[in-house]
Amino acid sequence: MQLRDYLPKTLFGRMLSIILIPMILVQVITVFIFYERHWDTVTRHMAEQLAADISLLADRTGTAPDEATIAVVQETGWQYFAFPVQFDADAEWTQSANQPPQSYAEEMLRVELAKRIDLDWAINLTSDPSLIYVDLKLDNGVMRIYASRKRIFSSTSWTFFGWTLGSSMLLFAIALLFMRGQVRPILRLANAARALGLGRQAPDFRLEGAREVRLAGRAFQAMRHRIMRQLNERTEMLAGVSHDLRTPLTRIRLQLELMANKDDAEAIRADLAEMEEMIDAYLNFAAGEGEEPPEDTDVKTMLDRLAEQTRNAHGFDIKVAQPTDSIPIFPLRRKAMRRAFENIISNALAYSTQMEINMRYRNDEISMFFDDNGAGIPAELRAEAIRPFVRLETSRNRQTGGTGLGLSITSDIIMGHGGELVLGDSPLGGLRVSIKIPV
Repeated sequence: MQLRDYLPKTLFGRMLSIILIPMILVQVITVFIFYERHWDTVTRHMAEQLAADISLLADRTGTAPDEATIAVVQETGWQYFAFPVQFDADAEWTQSANQPPQSYAEEMLRVELAKRIDLDWAINLTSDPSLIYVDLKLDNGVMRIYASRKRIFSSTSWTFFGWTLGSSMLLFAIALLFMRGQVRPILRLANAARALGLGRQAPDFRLEGAREVRLAGRAFQAMRHRIMRQLNERTEMLAGVSHDLRTPLTRIRLQLELMANKDDAEAIRADLAEMEEMIDAYLNFAAGEGEEPPEDTDVKTMLDRLAEQTRNAHGFDIKVAQPTDSIPIFPLRRKAMRRAFENIISNALAYSTQMEINMRYRNDEISMFFDDNGAGIPAELRAEAIRPFVRLETSRNRQTGGTGLGLSITSDIIMGHGGELVLGDSPLGGLRVSIKIPV
C-alpha cells in the first residue's frame, strides 16, 4: 500500500487535507504542551496553596479545640481564605483517603495534604458543583473546611479549549469557503474538457479564479473554438466536394443511358457504381460525427434491434447476451454510434457465420465485446487494420469489396465519444472487437 491510496481523490479533498492536517497537528501539539506544562504546573501550584491554607487552619485548631479556638478558626478561615468552617462534635468519621482519586487535581491535593497535615483527613470534590470540603478528625469531633472549586480546578483549561476549538472551527469555515471558490472554476474547466473529450456540447463558461486557472480556461476555450471551426470548415468543404464530384458522375450516368447496351457501357456502369460507392465511403469517413447532438441512448436496446434486423435480413447467427450489470442510459450520438455498430456487424456478417455480443458496466465505463468465429486478424496486423484505407489481404478476401474504412470509421466514432476500440482474439475462435465508452 502506498500513501496515495489513503489520500483524497479530489482536488478539493486534497486542498482540505493540506489545511486540516497541519492545523490538527498544531492543535495537538499545543494541547500536549498545555497539559504537560501549563495545566500540570497550575494544578500543582493550586493544590499546594490550598493545602497550605488548610494546614494553617489545622495547626491553629489543634487536636482538641475548645469553643473559643473553634470560633477563632472559623473567623480566620472566612476572613483570610473565604473558607466556611463547621465543627460537629457528634459527626461520624468516614475515612476516604484510601479511595482512588477521581481527577488529577484531587490526586495533587491528596499529595499536598499528606505532606502538611498530621491529622486524619478526608476530602470530597464531587458532591457539590461549586464547593469542595476537607474533613479533619479531631479528638472531640470533626471539623469540615469548605473551599470554592475554583481553588483547585482551573477554569483556564476550559477557556483554552474553547478558544482553541472555536478559532479552529472559524478558520476551517473561512478556509472551506475560500477553497470552494478556488476549486469551482477548476471543476468547471474539468467538466468542460471531459464533455469535449466525450464528444458532447461544451459551452463557454465564465473565466474566474486564480490567474493560472483563468489562463488555462482561456486556452481551453480558444482550443475548443479552433476545433469547432475546423470541423465546420471540413463539413462545408465536404459538402462542396460532394456536389462537385456527384455532378460529373450524374452527367456520365445520363450519357451512358443514351448509349447502346454494349460491353464497354456495362463496364463503365460498373466502374461508375464503384466510384460512387468509394466516394460515399470516403465522405462518410471524413465527415466523422458531423453536427449530430448527443441524446440519451439505451445501448442495449440499440444492439438488440440491430441483431434482430441482421437475423431477419440475412439469417445470421447473432445474439446479444444479457448483461450481469445494469447498463445505464447516457448521452450518445445515436446515428454515429449505430453506424459504428453496423460496421462491426457487417464485417462479422461478411467473414464469419456466428457472432456474440457481451456488455459490462464498471467504474463509470461501458465495455462491449463483439466476438465472431471468422478467420480473425493476426496480432501483428491489428493496429494496421484500424488505419484508414488499409485492407488485410491475408485474412479478408478482396472480392467481397470494401474500401478499408469500416473499422477506421468505427474507431473514429468511438474516439469521438471519448472511448477506445481494441482488436483481440475471440473465445469463438475469430476476431474480438472490444469497445470501451465512458458514461
